[in-house]
Order: sequence, then structure tokens, then C-alpha cells
Amino acid sequence: MRCLLAIPVYNEERYLPRVLEAVRPYGLDILVVNDGSTDRTGQLLARETDVTTLTHPENRGYGQSLIDALGYADRGGYDWVITMDCDEQHEPRQIPDFLAALSTGRFDLVSGSRYLFDDPGDDAPPEDRRRINQTINQLLGTLLGIELTDSFCGFKAHRVAAMRRLRLDEPGYAFPLQLWAECARAGLRIHEIPVRRIYRDRNREFGGTLDDPSARLQHYLEVLLAAMRRDECLAEVAVDCPRCAAHARP
Repeated sequence: MRCLLAIPVYNEERYLPRVLEAVRPYGLDILVVNDGSTDRTGQLLARETDVTTLTHPENRGYGQSLIDALGYADRGGYDWVITMDCDEQHEPRQIPDFLAALSTGRFDLVSGSRYLFDDPGDDAPPEDRRRINQTINQLLGTLLGIELTDSFCGFKAHRVAAMRRLRLDEPGYAFPLQLWAECARAGLRIHEIPVRRIYRDRNREFGGTLDDPSARLQHYLEVLLAAMRRDECLAEVAVDCPRCAAHARP
């Protein structure tokens, strides 16, 4: 089983060296998608001889970075892609948890959840992000039959063969909304595992109007509805998570 670790980055010179050092012990091939960084991120990556870099000449968005990472993995013959952010909000020591889950062969997408179980050392989330997450969780359950506790965590493992069945073209931060709608359409098997809730920088910006929580939620809803309208109906989705699988649609 070949597994790629993909890390999208945009102006992450502050965190990049530490993150790369922390993920190396797990022996995975590492891909960094440099999404048009204007700081020293590109220079730092140029020194890394054991890291593959895809570079966008301009900032194309978080979603596009993930789409490009999945495409790279498909072309490279990988079986799985684990994605994680580069702002130290994802704990590299939990990579083995994902490897254990995907090795069972039972799932197509293993998604981290910062809310599945509470760890005493977890950080409190920014209130607007938590509120939007809860709203989207409820809508995914009602509209798609996907029962999730965390719809926005970027710490995930994707089965490459399953990702080929999805039509993904949302370039921005609303990418997860399209992803979940496509997973429902394709009937993919989703599994949540608990991950740490870490907020190193509570004031990070989304950019433009998305910094306004109301506008951000409205944008997410528009992307979700647009993804759903691609089909007259959506396939049911099988969900496996310790807390909420019993409430998923049959």
C-alpha cells in the first residue's frame, strides 16, 4: 500500500520547517503544494531534498491545492493520500491513527474530527468557526444523510481510487462542502477518527468577505447547494463513527 502525505501551504515560513521535521519519522512520501506563497516558503522548500513540491505561480486556493495533490497521487500510482495543514493545527503523531484506519480496507475517506471526543489538552475553538461547523454538520445530516461531528477538518486520508469518482473543482475554503456532496453522490464509505483540537493562531484570516462569519456561512451554503444540484438525487452514504453511526441513514 503506497501512501502519500500532502501538505498545502500558503505563506507558512513560520511553521514549515518544524512541520516537515515532525512528519518525516513516519516514512511517507511527502508532497507540499506551495499555493503562490509570497514569503520565504518557496526558498525553504528549495532546500528540502526529500520533499516533492508543486508550485502555483499565484494563489489559487486551498481547495485547488488539495485537488492538485489528489491528481498528483493518482498519476503517481499511490493508493492513499493523507492531507494535513501546515499551521501546526494537526498533530503529526496521529498519522499512525490514520494509517491504522485505512489499512482495514473498510473505508474510502477517513476524516479527522476535533469534536468526536474531548481531550483535556484541547484548545477551545473560535466561536464563529465552531458555530458554522455545527450548522454545516446538521445540514449534511439532513440533506445528505452524512452524520459528521466535524465537517471542516483538513486532516484526512483519501482512497485514491474512490477520489477518481468525484467531480471536484471548488478552489477555495468551501472545498469540503463540495467534497461531502460528491461523497454522498458516489456512496463512499466515511469514517471519523478523533484528532486533537489545536489553535496556534486564533486570528488567522480567510481573506476578503469570508472574514465575516455570516458571509462565510452563506458562501458555504451556496457551494453545497450548487454541488447538490448537479444531480436530481444523491446516493446514500455509509458512515462509520463511534458516536453517530447509529443515526446514519440505512
